[in-house]
Amino acid sequence: MTPTERFHTLGLTLPAPPKPIGNYVPYRMGGGLLFLSGVGPRPADGATIVGKVGATVSIEQGYEAAKLCGLNLLTNIVAALGSLDRVDTILKVLGMVNAVPDFRQHPKVIDGCTDLFVAVFGENGRPARSAVGMGSLPGDISVEVEAVVLIKG
Repeated sequence: MTPTERFHTLGLTLPAPPKPIGNYVPYRMGGGLLFLSGVGPRPADGATIVGKVGATVSIEQGYEAAKLCGLNLLTNIVAALGSLDRVDTILKVLGMVNAVPDFRQHPKVIDGCTDLFVAVFGENGRPARSAVGMGSLPGDISVEVEAVVLIKG
């Protein structure tokens, strides 16, 4: 099955491309790589998941927020490449969790994004990854994720 077929089998739909909230672009390509800017957990209805994980946001809600970040990254992949099928490998993911200082479960939150990538791309969706805590994120979003993708061909 192709990544596009897997995506549709999962019953997912892509949200509209997220608009940058600053002076940057959603992605850049160079040397066969696609660099994706960080995105937040914005679902199709335009609302965002806000708050600190470990306080007002549970690990499960953080996981879902990271999954939404993954969907927004997939949207930007399609905007950049025209199709998920042009992805060779998700090389690297950086997941940032807006968390209380004593929170220690960052990897469980960012699994929401990387579990989605594995479901869509198989083993080629399993990236090198960092999951880190932040004192704050823009607009008090609970999670932000960026990625680097190897393009086929």
